[in-house]
Amino acid sequence: MKPHLLFLGLCFAAVLHEAPAQELKVNKKVAKALKQVEPEAIKGHIQYLADDRLLGRKPGTEGYQTAVNYVVDQYKKMGVKPAGENGTYLQKVNIRKAFTNEDAIILTQDSAGNQTILKNGLDFTIYPNPQEKQTTVEAPLVFAGYGISAPDLNYDDYAGINANGKIVVVLRGAPAEFPNTVASYSMDYQTILKTAADHGAVGVIIGNPNPKAKVPNLSAGVNNVTHQNGDNAFSRTYNKDIKLLAAVNHATLSRWFQNAGLELDPIIASIKNGKTASTPLPTSVKASYNSTYQDIESYNVIGKIEGSDPQLKNEYVVHSAHLDHVGIGAPVDGDSIYNGAHDNASGVASLLEIANVYAKLKNKPKRSVLLVMVTAEEMGLLGSAYFANYPTVPAQSIVADINTDMPTIIAPLLAVVPLGATNSTLAQPVAKAADYLGLAVEEDPEPDQNRFVRSDQYSFVTQGIPALHIKYGNKTEDGKNNLDEQVKIWRAKYYHKPQDDINGVFDFNAGKKYVQLNFLIGYQIAQNPERPAWNPGDFFGTRFNK
Repeated sequence: MKPHLLFLGLCFAAVLHEAPAQELKVNKKVAKALKQVEPEAIKGHIQYLADDRLLGRKPGTEGYQTAVNYVVDQYKKMGVKPAGENGTYLQKVNIRKAFTNEDAIILTQDSAGNQTILKNGLDFTIYPNPQEKQTTVEAPLVFAGYGISAPDLNYDDYAGINANGKIVVVLRGAPAEFPNTVASYSMDYQTILKTAADHGAVGVIIGNPNPKAKVPNLSAGVNNVTHQNGDNAFSRTYNKDIKLLAAVNHATLSRWFQNAGLELDPIIASIKNGKTASTPLPTSVKASYNSTYQDIESYNVIGKIEGSDPQLKNEYVVHSAHLDHVGIGAPVDGDSIYNGAHDNASGVASLLEIANVYAKLKNKPKRSVLLVMVTAEEMGLLGSAYFANYPTVPAQSIVADINTDMPTIIAPLLAVVPLGATNSTLAQPVAKAADYLGLAVEEDPEPDQNRFVRSDQYSFVTQGIPALHIKYGNKTEDGKNNLDEQVKIWRAKYYHKPQDDINGVFDFNAGKKYVQLNFLIGYQIAQNPERPAWNPGDFFGTRFNK
């Protein structure tokens, strides 16, 4: 591993091994309210939200609206004030499912003038444009490795090539030495598209290095968010300066390299080992395609516990959880309703009980607290991305996000993994709260899952807001400390299946511990006059800090 990446990896781990946190002193009234968290109340919320009559809470359906109404009703009962649009609890999120027409065309021409018409669905696929219904682009190709430009990590696929006015061909991946979270960020389509646009490219084509792999099947559409006027508000596969995002199969990719007198496999091995191999390709591409849309309305649900300090109450600590699930799908053992009890009715229940703790406190914290139930997480973190990009409070007033997504309350909670906390000063309130509750703090037992960039906290990170996501640690009562193995077995049976309903495996006392922990983390942030800050030199802080 190169020294700069070794240092980066050590920084991620070091914070977990600092000296013990200073003991947290909790006000007696706060301690009393925390003890009053009821596991049965958590169960009640989950039971309601994961009931069959909500039909899996898919955005745009009556079932999801029933969930919205339930959360609003709970907010009102707990004295949580509206913090959505126009004095309501709601923020409208317009979801656009975009489709590419079946007769989309890609025509290639090599340096000798030979033309080839690629076959849609076999040789290539084109991602729809959520902004323009008709799109045509023609430009020469240039190979840009993984499409990564990270000079601070001593790696830059764009060094030595001119991508201006061209279509860049990239492989989706990252050098083997990149830490998991850095690799995930680098491989994100948003990152790839922005990097290409920053270098003047007009298109991006993702090449497939696997001879047996097929191009992506996009027949189900690609989800985006639009403004009220139909303009694009957020998309994971669209950049206004990039006219084409496509994928091609291995045979097409190999042919383009052969036209340049190059072998593909040695180049793949080279960039995997951290050695760039970018080069012009003597082929030009003309692409033409139409996009069609299906638009639906959904809602984020936002409540506020107003702070007590005259100045700090205008700053906000966010607790977020996604309210949606996937709806009705393929039957499994005769059941087709994907109830989403753990994913993420349990997270919503946790936030509602955090609100209930605050309801019991006469003296509110100095900063205000936002409870943000977001839509369309299952469609690509769309609801949280929309809120983070277009918040219902001034953007600079949000100081941190504590996200709760499928806490997996299936066994006693004895240890936790604070995903993202080690990137910022949030590690300190986590350590203090965990110590107060007798919980161990561990490193991520499954770093290959890349969970930090896969849930709604990442939407806040990309807006420069320190954020974290508490997951279970490995510690178990029998001393085997293998909870991750138990979770793998649970996942195989329940995750994103109709069996994830109230009749599944639950430990509601673990749910109580999650409520207490996340409350204490947020409460400390809300009480501390200093805003949370990214750690010096942190990878995400460097890229997103505003």
